[in-house]
Amino acid sequence: MTALTHLSIAAALDALEKKEFSARELTQAHIEAMESRRELNAYIIETPDIALSQADNSDKRRAKGDKAGLLEGIPLAIKDLFCTDNVQTTAASNILKGFIPPYESTVTRKLFDDGAVMLGKANLDQFAMGSSNTTSAFGNVINPWRGDDGRDLVPGGSSGGSAAAVAARIAMGATATDTGGSIRQPAAFCGLAGIKPTYGRCSRWGVIAFASSLDHPGPIARTVEDCALMLRSMSGHDPMDSTSAQRDVPDFAAALTGDLRGLKIGIPKEYRLDGIPAEIDTVWEQGIAWLKDAGAEIVDITLPHTKHALPTYYIIAPAEASSNLARYDGVRYGHRSAEASTLSEMYSKTRAEGFGEEVKRRIMIGTYVLSAGYYDAYYIKAQKVRRLILNDFTAAYEKCDAILTPTAPSAAFPIGENEDDPLKMYLNDVFTVTANLAGVPAMSVPAGLDARGLPLGLQILGRAWDEETVFKVAGVIERSAKFETLPQMLRKAA
Repeated sequence: MTALTHLSIAAALDALEKKEFSARELTQAHIEAMESRRELNAYIIETPDIALSQADNSDKRRAKGDKAGLLEGIPLAIKDLFCTDNVQTTAASNILKGFIPPYESTVTRKLFDDGAVMLGKANLDQFAMGSSNTTSAFGNVINPWRGDDGRDLVPGGSSGGSAAAVAARIAMGATATDTGGSIRQPAAFCGLAGIKPTYGRCSRWGVIAFASSLDHPGPIARTVEDCALMLRSMSGHDPMDSTSAQRDVPDFAAALTGDLRGLKIGIPKEYRLDGIPAEIDTVWEQGIAWLKDAGAEIVDITLPHTKHALPTYYIIAPAEASSNLARYDGVRYGHRSAEASTLSEMYSKTRAEGFGEEVKRRIMIGTYVLSAGYYDAYYIKAQKVRRLILNDFTAAYEKCDAILTPTAPSAAFPIGENEDDPLKMYLNDVFTVTANLAGVPAMSVPAGLDARGLPLGLQILGRAWDEETVFKVAGVIERSAKFETLPQMLRKAA
């Protein structure tokens, strides 16, 4: 049974088709693994009964000879930001504790329609606000990787529960969201692949909003091919989401040809930052060499407004969060303070009790930059800089087909580190936020280990709607890196 949890999604689909095992057996193996690794706190709630029921239905469809779905019988973790019909959805916040949606998000509905199985709701930074998965009201998620000093490490955020579950082999893949790097950074910290698609590729309907113009649903999995399979299922036009694009969904996995001849890969000089560990530059140079060997031409490019990306992001994202989170007032759903005697007190006390400190901090920042005296000076100016950042990418893609950078400025760090310095924590997003501001696809792939034996990721960015080139380049890095190291907690079991 242990061997079943170490299969890739692609390998499991092939074996299920050949009837080497059943979807129930595959799901049961993951349920048993989940029970033995609860110390990671990767799930807010587990849904074994639902999972087994979905697996049984998948087996029945195969037995009848029905056409198998894209993910027929594959057990997944669902980030607890995706609303799931009749299953608690909290965004890892006390203000939504006990909330049971009467509807299914479009992304999860698509996955379940394609035969996927839900193992449970994965933990995350509260309302997806964080880079460490230490802001959840349900406790920290622990990375299944360990440093050489044995200290518990963050799994990255905000999709840390999704990444920890996949890395620990207690899910074959997971849904995630990326507002400033929340798919790619956890993927890098946990030795996984993860892609933020083009804005509008995956519907946001039924995904609890953080910053609506920056939120991107996407997958985390153990291989590039698995991400391609998941993204194909998750994508597609949705009339319920006004920002959802009416575009055909390609067969992303077909792009994994391994041949980069004729492609130009851009290396932005602005990403060579002072103070970045030498190991990050080393793995970046190694990635460049791998792409050259596969036939790509390496070109120098410039993204001149990169230095303004972090402050731009940390104006726009809190502003949109301030607006989105105003709906949590204790009136319609979620937590309501029992200490209030007036309507005004109910609003203030409900929010004070329900929101965590990081959420409150970002609401305060967002409310400030949207206020009458500062709207033009901060929010409007940030939107203008955002356009300049998009223009940078547009100009760069006239010279290259994809861009290669590091994913994060470090490997995973110990839990508790950086928490007393929000600005230092925000710098974890330095390489990732530009893709969200521009809306272009970006993917992280594991490329090596640092001196402590912790995974490091490389990031591939592509043109809007050209995830296929991103996958093609990512596949070459994956094949060249041959990253097969298991997290320490799994090595004895393997």
